[in-house]
Amino acid sequence: MNKLEAFGHIAALAIRGELIFPTSVNAALRVQLALDDPDCPIEKAISLVLAEPLLAARTVAIANSAMFNRAGAPAITHVRGAIMRIGYQNLFALAAAMVVRQFGSKIIHPDVRAKAEQLWDHTIHVAALARIIARQITNVNPDTALFAAIVHEVGGFYLLSRADEFPGLLEDDPENWQTSSEEIIQREVLNQLSIPEPVSAAIEGLRDSFMSVPPDSLLDTLLLANHLSPVASPLQVASKALPAHSDSVIDLFIDEDMLSFMLEESAIDAAAMNAALLV
Repeated sequence: MNKLEAFGHIAALAIRGELIFPTSVNAALRVQLALDDPDCPIEKAISLVLAEPLLAARTVAIANSAMFNRAGAPAITHVRGAIMRIGYQNLFALAAAMVVRQFGSKIIHPDVRAKAEQLWDHTIHVAALARIIARQITNVNPDTALFAAIVHEVGGFYLLSRADEFPGLLEDDPENWQTSSEEIIQREVLNQLSIPEPVSAAIEGLRDSFMSVPPDSLLDTLLLANHLSPVASPLQVASKALPAHSDSVIDLFIDEDMLSFMLEESAIDAAAMNAALLV
């Protein structure tokens, strides 16, 4: 089965709602769906997290990381305190990160696993940058930006998780490439994960949209974070989302000192996320 046939087959399954998720992903999804309710009682949130030991451990770890404890407050040793420190939105994003991470956990082929690891490194750097860009530049909700960045490559993770079954997915076959199949798969994965429409719209816009100058939307936040990420996605060609001489364009709204600060802070946050979410 070549690349075109593999994409067509998976796209057909996606259209019929027959996407295959690992059991661990389904467990994290149940937690995520419950946390989608902002009125979810704290006791229910705690019980949901405690029911998934891996999520409980990661929640406490990330609450104690530099990302959420820059002031050097005493270490948190229980889930209740961790949830209160990071908040529901970040707990929701953490559950989503576990979903994304779990897609690559069962990959056997070493080349595919290497791509999944690079895609994960790319994802956490984009997520750390998006949170800072939202706060410093675009003025969108930083928690939403973090969540959107964490799931922005989830379609790619899903395809990598099926590559052991469909080796043709990784073939270089530009003449038979059909972006429509990839878009269908991405859209259906986002739908199955119940990604909110504003977030899914921004993610789908990454393929063919151009960043506004100055950037002022969630889509712009993701485009800029992708451009500044020190780790590229192994699944995408060079982005055309930024204008020619993009570094000069960025200079119009980010000075050298701010850029240096953003890159340094995002590197710290990405390392903290990676350590807290390592499985």
